[in-house]
Amino acid sequence: MDDVLGFFWLIGVSTILPLLSIWFSTRKKINETNKRQEILMAVLEKNPDMDVEQWLEKLSPKKKLLKEKLLTKLLWGIICLIAGIGVIGVSIYGAVNIIGGTDDPIVGIVLGGGIFAVGIALVASFFVGKKFLAKEIEAEEKQKIQE
Repeated sequence: MDDVLGFFWLIGVSTILPLLSIWFSTRKKINETNKRQEILMAVLEKNPDMDVEQWLEKLSPKKKLLKEKLLTKLLWGIICLIAGIGVIGVSIYGAVNIIGGTDDPIVGIVLGGGIFAVGIALVASFFVGKKFLAKEIEAEEKQKIQE
């Protein structure tokens, strides 16, 4: 019976959970688009002479600037670095003091190393993106100031 429950647990976590998260995010985007469409249709019914493009710009979600996107990468990179170091430290501490029911810290070290590697990749992508997108960031800032 334990083997069957373990199999269902594996199937649920590896297939059903990701599919549900994708379905929920897709439904959210569809609902947002439908709400924007309903608002636009109501405005056009009340005032058919108005500028549609202006309303579409007002209703569309605000796009993040390149600088904001890069800073978000840096933020998550630092969070992953700190979390990875923390997981590695806790697993080594647990192995030294033999707490948590195991004296084998390999799982924690591998998990922490993976999180740490993701953090390094995000921080590196921040610096590379900052270097390559410097001109575009300056152009966006000038455009933002002019508006």
